[in-house]
Amino acid sequence: MTTQVQPLQELLRTAALPAQTASPAPTILAIPPIPVGAQPVGLAFIPSGDLYVANNGPDNVSVISTATDTVVGAPIPVGGNPAWLTVAPNGNAYVPNNTSGTVSVINTATNTVIATIPLGGGPAAAAVIPSGNIYVTNFSANTVTVIDTTTNTVVGVPIPVGSGPVGAAVAPNGKAYVCNRFSNNVTVIDTTTNTVVGVPIPVGAQPNFVAIGPNGNAYVANITSNDVSVIDTTTDLVIATIPVGTNPWGIAVGPNGDAYTANRGSNDVTVIDTVTNTVVGTPIPVGTQPIALVVAVNGKIYVTNFVSNDVSVIQLPPKLTSITPTQGPTTGGTVVTITGENLTGASVTIGGNPATGVSVNAAGTQITATTPPGVAGAATVTVITSSGGASLVNGFTYVLPVHGTSLTATPALAKLFPPHVYFPFLTATLTDQVTGLPVAGQPITFTAGSHVLGTALTDAQGVARVNETLTLTLILLNGGYDVSFAGATTPSATLSPSSDHAEVIEP
Repeated sequence: MTTQVQPLQELLRTAALPAQTASPAPTILAIPPIPVGAQPVGLAFIPSGDLYVANNGPDNVSVISTATDTVVGAPIPVGGNPAWLTVAPNGNAYVPNNTSGTVSVINTATNTVIATIPLGGGPAAAAVIPSGNIYVTNFSANTVTVIDTTTNTVVGVPIPVGSGPVGAAVAPNGKAYVCNRFSNNVTVIDTTTNTVVGVPIPVGAQPNFVAIGPNGNAYVANITSNDVSVIDTTTDLVIATIPVGTNPWGIAVGPNGDAYTANRGSNDVTVIDTVTNTVVGTPIPVGTQPIALVVAVNGKIYVTNFVSNDVSVIQLPPKLTSITPTQGPTTGGTVVTITGENLTGASVTIGGNPATGVSVNAAGTQITATTPPGVAGAATVTVITSSGGASLVNGFTYVLPVHGTSLTATPALAKLFPPHVYFPFLTATLTDQVTGLPVAGQPITFTAGSHVLGTALTDAQGVARVNETLTLTLILLNGGYDVSFAGATTPSATLSPSSDHAEVIEP
């Protein structure tokens, strides 16, 4: 008895799904879903940073501006029932058209189709291999076709794989992993020779898509066993099985190393930590029947929803790692760099006051901002995005600005023989060198040699005075006197120490 292999298009339209269950309350969705064409399937980033979405129903490709998260321009017509597409290093997009048995080649600079490559066999998904060429899985023919992206022609003969091949991905070691939905295994291909390596790797039920983690492992989403198989690409053995949501169709790995599955049956996305191979947090609710997803360099996740005809945009809550420098003056104006994840669109407060000049890098991992004025002491740094906030408690310390001071002593006016004082006081003036203003209320010490002549506070003009008459003998014996200011902290600044020496002058 032979099994009739359904065309991919029929599976997309009629795949039996369990009764829909309520998803957890949305806590991470940041942006309203983006309406696209009917029955969106695959999606891929193009060199401009925008996003292509293959609309299976109307046979076209929508373009989403990732700067505004809106559709731009008119849809690009392609072949019959486009599925999972990819973008080659030359910038062209390759769109497998399942029912027309072709691959449309789109120039992403002009958004126009520049070639149509006949394949047959129900093209399902495309993946880039190290040579820059494209692998296309042929769902009905149980093969993989190689396309030369320089000439846009088929290379060699199709590579036989398992039954119902769909997703494919290439590990850092150059081996391609192809999910065979009906034979419940993964075929390994040496991309340097385009030949099958070893025997197929058994995985879960109906493997549909695969992504490569930062550790080089392959993560395979299994539709009906509701789990992800983890393959060690060195040994080609399954090393872990991770339960996820219901009917995971798509899987992708983000720049932070986490993997994400699009769970078509439970209308949500599961997050997997690829270091521990465990699920992180609760599922993230999205649209109706999510089927594929990609992760942008800034950490935003785009998910195609097959039945609600839109793309969900997920921005995860921000995470903060560090801030440099960690201190600056209370007057503000310190340019700081804050590092972390998921920082796109962030605002920043320090000590509860908004920072200025806030800018975020394209990857959403670094913020540059200028500190506002603050109160001396530790201050909490808080980053807010549309999906939440994060803080570095006491991450920045405000310190009083340091002001240099100058202390000027007036000469002692005296006569040695016979001893005579022409002015009854020794005076010294303390000035703030930053503001140029006199400093009041600070103690000035007057000495002659090892003898303290007296200590006096500066008045409103910054002048301190001690009696010269009583100390004349010591001043004369030491050839003058010295004044010193030990430094001080005021509500507005830290004043630096200063000193001066004054001679004896006979009028």
